Amino acid sequence: MLRPDTLHRYEPPSFAKNFFDEGAMPTHRLRLANLPTPVHRVIGGAQDGILARLKELNIKLYIKRDDATGGAELGGNKVRKLEMLMCDAIAKRCDSVVTIGGEQSNHCRATAAASRMMNLSPHLILRTRRADAIERNDEGMGYTGNVLFDRMVGSTIYTCTPGEYGRLGSNTLVGSVCDHLESNGFNPNAIPVGGSNALGTWGYISAVEELMHQLETIQSDDSDFNFGHVVFATGSGGTAAGIALGLSLAHGADAHPAAEGKEAPTCHGIGVCDSPDYFYTTIASIADAMGLKKMSHSSTEDFIRSIIKVHHGKGRGYAVSSDEELRFISQFAVDTGICLDPVYSGKALYHFMTKVLEEEPEKYRGQKILFWHTGGALGTYEKGNDLLKSTSSSGSKVKRIDCFGKSDSGDTVVCKQET
Repeated sequence: MLRPDTLHRYEPPSFAKNFFDEGAMPTHRLRLANLPTPVHRVIGGAQDGILARLKELNIKLYIKRDDATGGAELGGNKVRKLEMLMCDAIAKRCDSVVTIGGEQSNHCRATAAASRMMNLSPHLILRTRRADAIERNDEGMGYTGNVLFDRMVGSTIYTCTPGEYGRLGSNTLVGSVCDHLESNGFNPNAIPVGGSNALGTWGYISAVEELMHQLETIQSDDSDFNFGHVVFATGSGGTAAGIALGLSLAHGADAHPAAEGKEAPTCHGIGVCDSPDYFYTTIASIADAMGLKKMSHSSTEDFIRSIIKVHHGKGRGYAVSSDEELRFISQFAVDTGICLDPVYSGKALYHFMTKVLEEEPEKYRGQKILFWHTGGALGTYEKGNDLLKSTSSSGSKVKRIDCFGKSDSGDTVVCKQET
């Protein structure tokens, strides 16, 4: 039986080893996630449902289920990064962890749970428009979605407004809480927003290696099988950096066996906040910090732009859902049985299927597309009322069983008593 705080030797994927400075690569990791996560072929859907367009274009949709990485506490893409980041905290003999995110941050929830598993105290900075009201009444923070789990594991929560976050920046805010803890005798470890830094990104380099092994298994029955496009949400850039770099290198000079003779899929990062230019710069910065060696491009950012297409998919704004997005999430659940979240996965797949796909539909005809589900279902609870309003036609009904045979309606279920 493995303890979650046991350090394990980390061996970078063979296809990536020669492309990064050796001193910048991690040497150990934790085992927090339930891996490998499955790849599911999406089937089903009504003739007039949201999958109908895919059928018209003969597109086969697959989903990499990273929503299944670690139960309610750790589930989602963040735990892959935390296997590296929390390992660093243990190695530094820290006694606490400080990180930051939105009010319903999946990353903060997963970090808080992982911290307790490591016997470290979690300190979370949550960005919320309700910061001033919460200061006057700390119960105003509530117990909904991710916040419920933050509080269940005993996190100390600090709040700031979006304006303060924008003016000061996440690193300054995290640094301030770390300074405060140090002045009180603690030894905190700082983790950036989304866990998106050089160390955390290795979690998704390894995730690509996992996917390549799964492709090998599929190709044992269908040697021509390959994904033409890989789609995922991006909010802080770390997951996007790992997937894009990993897939590019896996199909490069030291190609993984599953990639030999095959072109790298086109990576589509759907930005749920900020602009595509912001993400290109951020991903390039992460790649440089990882020690990525010079490619045959004038700059790291030019290389990044050649391996990933970032789309402006934030819609009305980060964590702000349109009625169309919510209807899509609801109908996708009805058609497939798979639940997307309104902040990341739902917004991303909605934008890809309704905007990106429709710009050049023939480009995707006959293709196999992989959607990398990054989790976040707990964030759905905050949108419960909005989802209910937008899903009145989804087909879900609530009926009362007539246990005493009093109704004469033909639509009523009557309980027949045994004689």
